[in-house]
Amino acid sequence: MSQFAFLQREWPAELDAFKKAEGAVHADPRTACFYARRALELSVAWAFKHDPNLKLPYQDNLSALIHEPTFKKAAGDAVFSKARVIVTLGNRAVHSHRAIPVEDALVAVRELFHVAYWLARTYGRVGRPAPGLQFDPSALPEPQQIEKRSAEQLRQLEAQLRERDEKLAQLLTDRSSLDDELKRLRAEVAEARKAATTQPDTHDYSEAETRDYFIDLLLKEAGWPLDQRRDREFEVAGMPNGQGIGHVDYVLWGDDGKPLGLVEAKRTRRDSRVGQQQARLYADCLEKQFGQRPLIFYSNGYEHWFWDDTNYPPRPVHGFYKKGELELLVQRRSTKKPLASGEISKKIVERYYQWRAIRKVGEAFEQDHERKALLVMATGAGKTRTVIALADLLMRCNWVKRVLFLADRVALVKQAVREIGRHLPDSSPVNLVTDKEGEGRVFVSTYPTMMGLIDETRNGQRRFGVGHFDLVIIDEAHRSVFQKYRAIFDYFDALLVGLTATPKDEVDRNTYGFCFSIWRKGVADGCLLPRGGRQGEVPRAAASCLGTAQVPARRDSV
Repeated sequence: MSQFAFLQREWPAELDAFKKAEGAVHADPRTACFYARRALELSVAWAFKHDPNLKLPYQDNLSALIHEPTFKKAAGDAVFSKARVIVTLGNRAVHSHRAIPVEDALVAVRELFHVAYWLARTYGRVGRPAPGLQFDPSALPEPQQIEKRSAEQLRQLEAQLRERDEKLAQLLTDRSSLDDELKRLRAEVAEARKAATTQPDTHDYSEAETRDYFIDLLLKEAGWPLDQRRDREFEVAGMPNGQGIGHVDYVLWGDDGKPLGLVEAKRTRRDSRVGQQQARLYADCLEKQFGQRPLIFYSNGYEHWFWDDTNYPPRPVHGFYKKGELELLVQRRSTKKPLASGEISKKIVERYYQWRAIRKVGEAFEQDHERKALLVMATGAGKTRTVIALADLLMRCNWVKRVLFLADRVALVKQAVREIGRHLPDSSPVNLVTDKEGEGRVFVSTYPTMMGLIDETRNGQRRFGVGHFDLVIIDEAHRSVFQKYRAIFDYFDALLVGLTATPKDEVDRNTYGFCFSIWRKGVADGCLLPRGGRQGEVPRAAASCLGTAQVPARRDSV
């Protein structure tokens, strides 16, 4: 008897994938992880199709669906975290050639069981599983002699299955095309969900296990093997707790044997920031012992915070930095140069308002310790050149190593690559739309391309870690990019500069909710000409941008 049998009555089509994941745990762990992700994908797609309260995101792939705010709210922290674990293990099964241990397959199916319970409890119309229902590892099928599938075979299977899958975007974009049967089902599902929310969910979702495992998973995904005794529960002296001894949950070591970072894992559903002071005390102890202050992370498995307490206040991050990224941050403590005294390249920008714009951004980053800025400049005022010169200044002052430039159209990507190649040839600009394997210091991409690359892993590690880019530039930031692609800006822990030509009162308020705004108003006399105009005339579109540089009051959202 399958442990997912409670799905049989209302989800018979999806049940097959659940049973395949369950049956392969001991026989073929890689395939078990693949089918766990497949079962999750089918379940989430079913929910979006049938639950009218769920809003379809920018695209209908699994990662986008589970991160959509309406789904996260419906699922809750516990189920959302389990979904992320399943996605990560499924991606590793398909994209990594390293062996997948039985333990990982067991975790994937265990987490899948809780997702299945949530699905049936939330949307069941003819009955719900009992709250006391629990996953039993000992009841899994015994190992069988079967031919194990390789990562390549699973990639081919994945492509075949996706070809057959229903396209949610096509189905749900035009709500008027929904047939009567689906409309009836959506009404029933809405009532079932409403009824479920009136009763407390007393099911034990084993959240502590998920939190501990997920922190390990994210660290390994960032390239930390955690295979040495001193990586976990490292003992330090000098704690103000009576005994003077403490144990750091994780220490992230550099090749020189010095601590690059530490992770304080709070095994509680409370705010992860309750671990902030304890993490700081651990950093003090490690600095005293090794002569190098580590960078600080603290997490409860749901929320992760990063604290470079020599430069910035704590900030939320999507995961953990890789070793090379932490090494750069430690090095910059002594190699960063003041931006105010750095020379702006006049070969790149020649106009006074461009220089002033760059200086204003520099002041925000250096003096105010802001990490997000918005430049509003009239069309034709040289926005692209301005940010290229800004990137050049940040690179030469050792603030930035890698830059990501994002645009919403392929034509703008090509244009940016040409401009960057002309003015910063040593940066080896990479067009990620056409060359996804390229390496350089400046990467240019459309938003959908980067959304796909964020999830890409190589041998179990993310290609682009959360700290891969030091600066992210958003072209045409006034458009709906923050609504559709905010996951990109949440994922990368980088300085962020938005560009727009739209006057202040016309910019999407989502842009201002996300960016600390630096208004750069000013057009050099004679630099912009109307069609058929004479030298010295300013086009009407630019007239509203004349004036002096202004920095508005800071916004609480930053």
